[in-house]
Amino acid sequence: MEITIATRAEDYSRWYTDVIAAAQLADYAPVKGCMVIRPNGYAIWERMQRALDDMFKETGHRNAYFPLFIPESFLKKEAEHVEGFAPECAVVTHGGGKKLDEPLFVRPTSETIIWDSYRNWIQSYRDLPLLINQWCNIVRWEMRTRLFLRTTEFLWQEGHTAHATEEDARQEAMRMLHVYRRFAEEWMALPVLYGEKTAAQKFAGAIRTHCIEAMMQDGKALQAGTSHELGQNFARAFNVTFLNEKGGREFVWATSWGVSTRLIGALIMAHSDDKGLVLPPKLAPIEVRVIPVFAKQPEKVGTAAEALRKELSQTLRVDMDARESASPGWRFVDWERSGIPLRVEVGPRDIDNHTAMVVRRDTGEKTSLPREGLADRLAELLMAVQKNLYDRALAFRNAHTYQVDDYEDFKRLIDERPGFYYAHWNGSSVVEAKIQEETKATIRVLEHDVEASPGKCMVTGEPSSRRVVFAKAY
Repeated sequence: MEITIATRAEDYSRWYTDVIAAAQLADYAPVKGCMVIRPNGYAIWERMQRALDDMFKETGHRNAYFPLFIPESFLKKEAEHVEGFAPECAVVTHGGGKKLDEPLFVRPTSETIIWDSYRNWIQSYRDLPLLINQWCNIVRWEMRTRLFLRTTEFLWQEGHTAHATEEDARQEAMRMLHVYRRFAEEWMALPVLYGEKTAAQKFAGAIRTHCIEAMMQDGKALQAGTSHELGQNFARAFNVTFLNEKGGREFVWATSWGVSTRLIGALIMAHSDDKGLVLPPKLAPIEVRVIPVFAKQPEKVGTAAEALRKELSQTLRVDMDARESASPGWRFVDWERSGIPLRVEVGPRDIDNHTAMVVRRDTGEKTSLPREGLADRLAELLMAVQKNLYDRALAFRNAHTYQVDDYEDFKRLIDERPGFYYAHWNGSSVVEAKIQEETKATIRVLEHDVEASPGKCMVTGEPSSRRVVFAKAY
């Protein structure tokens, strides 16, 4: 079935779902709020998993797996945690044809069941730090869903670590925040702001939440990753103590951190265009598509194209679209919609001239390149595409970032020209809630590593030590 892609200017929300459908990334599931991740979409997630998993292991983390079902009593042990997640939880009350003695919550996050295990695993300071990650699915009963960005069930990773001191835990939370930042910028070609969430927006059960925030092409923010300092909250709730070097008993200090399949949504909205999906080469399951243009010499062209595919596949991720039933033009459109960074056309003239026509997905630029040494030249082009996507996203963010001092101006501008707004705020959660209620904009991040810039709160006129970032968000 042919899929027409709406333009971003015409209908951004429809454009987003059209791109997903055209690239065959996901479908809506028969269960409301859930999605089916198709092979093309899952292949992107696998690329993300592989890169992130390598980064986690480089920093000393190991993978484990914990149960999907969490006893109700576990969630109730940490009051703030259960209060924060209760409205989103799915609960199993019957199993094996009988009512369960205790309801089981379908995993909304795993702090509680993991800390129950940590109580048995941690006895002494010699057992610390304990650095565990798990790849799994999560269920949160969302009322308003959107493919990849917010679904009832989604895939993610969640790191859970235990430490001997508060400083060790803080360093871990910051280390993982910068792992996410590096992944976003170096792999996703996505510039991000990084810093701390306000008290009103921190993770339920955390003492501090840090995050990375990215801007999408409609000017809205997307929270792309979080890292939480949990203090000793879960250790106290589950009585996880250790024998310190002086022979005394202490509660351990904790962190948790995670990213999810919403990163695929971020890729789509940050880089794609009105023709379809655009992928950064590092995360593209296929970097190069070879397209034979058969013309009147199908055997000659087919043999040359297959030889080129085999050669390029030695160093690059390559496939070939050799469908004789589809015209070259249709196959070019299919390549555009699939987001593959480069296409290499092989026709009779290219064979005779010992060249290949190469087309970039990000710019549409066409270049005839010598057949000899083509793999090396394509590798250079892929690096150029990766850099261009990052530079383009950064330029877009810079062009849609503003300073504002007057609240009435802010209320008008946040609708007229969406983006990131730097404004002074007095630190009050009451004022924060007022702004959100009246404008639908939230404080996205209190940036780290930013110099103080004293001023006056745009709402109350009270002193403010710094500007914070406001935006409407997904």
